[in-house]
Amino acid sequence: MSYADVRVCFSSAWDRRSSTQVAIKKLHRPFQSKLFAKRAYRELRLLKHMKHENVIGLLDVFTAEISLDRLRDFYLVMPYMGTDLGKLMKLERLTEDRVQFLVYQMLRGLKYIHSAGIIHRDLKPGNLAINPDCELKILDFGLARQADAEMTGYVVTRWYRAPEVILNWMHYTQSVDIWSAGCIMAEMLLGKPLFKGNDHLDQLREIMKITGTPTPDFVVKLQSQDAKNYIRSLPKVPKKDLHTIFSKASSNAVCVLEKMLLLDPERRVSASEALELPFFSEFRDVEEETEALPYDQTMDNLDLPLDQWKRHTFTEILTFRPPRDSRETSL
Repeated sequence: MSYADVRVCFSSAWDRRSSTQVAIKKLHRPFQSKLFAKRAYRELRLLKHMKHENVIGLLDVFTAEISLDRLRDFYLVMPYMGTDLGKLMKLERLTEDRVQFLVYQMLRGLKYIHSAGIIHRDLKPGNLAINPDCELKILDFGLARQADAEMTGYVVTRWYRAPEVILNWMHYTQSVDIWSAGCIMAEMLLGKPLFKGNDHLDQLREIMKITGTPTPDFVVKLQSQDAKNYIRSLPKVPKKDLHTIFSKASSNAVCVLEKMLLLDPERRVSASEALELPFFSEFRDVEEETEALPYDQTMDNLDLPLDQWKRHTFTEILTFRPPRDSRETSL
């Protein structure tokens, strides 16, 4: 069974204390194995750590059980947003002004997350919550990992997966989120996914139809000899001009995509650098582009038995203090 098989139930409720609608996420049987328990613990800690208006935060966490030995599941209370980008794009074609505002918020959230040393790893339209005022929050830290941990390849939904993830580098960086952000922005402008592969190799082929065949300098950086051999066996394909693909978009919008959708992750723009591009100047407020406190990753690197992960999670639940009303939690 994969972690995705753990049943997660969402509902909404009315918070009488704050007179606001909230979202409630139930983690059903998160302690059925050591792996599930560790991931549930990590998600809880990450949500407690995040305090930014473009990143989902925790309003409350609770369980119906009063003792550790009876703990089976618990509930996360978060701001209710109403919809997500994936659903929104199915309903309407977004204007460039809305794309501009939404991508700006996404990058502000990524700058904050990355400043804590965290890689989201599963950025996709369904993980970008949007409220009726077009305000955006990045969701779902179930797959997030700290940036210096060993990385494995199959985590991001295929269409938004960076080429270095497909090629299965053992170590990758926060730039995988930038690639995903570029794919999301491209989809917002086009009205359809830019790279729509049927499997991971087909996904790579779809990417290279636009980026062109990797340079030898890029290929030598690959740690997998199989990946090197596969890339070298491919026919040479020239890079496409993104202006021809996004002919209805402004040159400033295409400039953002050109800096995000680079095969070589070391050449990709960072979230902080992307925010400085002219495309976002209309909305930019440097003082609002805050950074996070460092995330303590000590526990995330431990290999503990199930009962200890359960105990640590119970402690996190008991010690949580709901935040005072703030922009981070009450958009």
